[in-house]
Amino acid sequence: MKYGEKKIQKAKLEIWGNPNPERDYEITITCPEFTCLCPRSGYPDFASVNVRYVPDKKIVELKSLKLYLNSFRDSYISHEEITNLVYSELQKKLKPRFLEVVGDFNPRGNVKTVIRVSSEPEKKKGSEK
Repeated sequence: MKYGEKKIQKAKLEIWGNPNPERDYEITITCPEFTCLCPRSGYPDFASVNVRYVPDKKIVELKSLKLYLNSFRDSYISHEEITNLVYSELQKKLKPRFLEVVGDFNPRGNVKTVIRVSSEPEKKKGSEK
């Protein structure tokens, strides 16, 4: 097993203290090379996973997030499940003031999927100005 495979196999999200917890600021992280396997066909799925959050007391260490996301490359998991799983893990560990995770999956078989999970409630129709 190569050193990168070992690192990915042991991947865990590493959480650090927020250096500026008194201030609201937004962190945006894009991981454009996410891969997993379709649970039905076994074909590979490719996506950009985008994380956007306003931290409270904690932030995620970027390399640990990269390795955590890479750990799904051989997992049979749906678009909906992986996006919700990443959201739940980050929500549980960070307890941010705001969190959004978007799985933007490449088209396969003429179908493109975008899954968005957010701690901000969707605006009700008619209430937008």
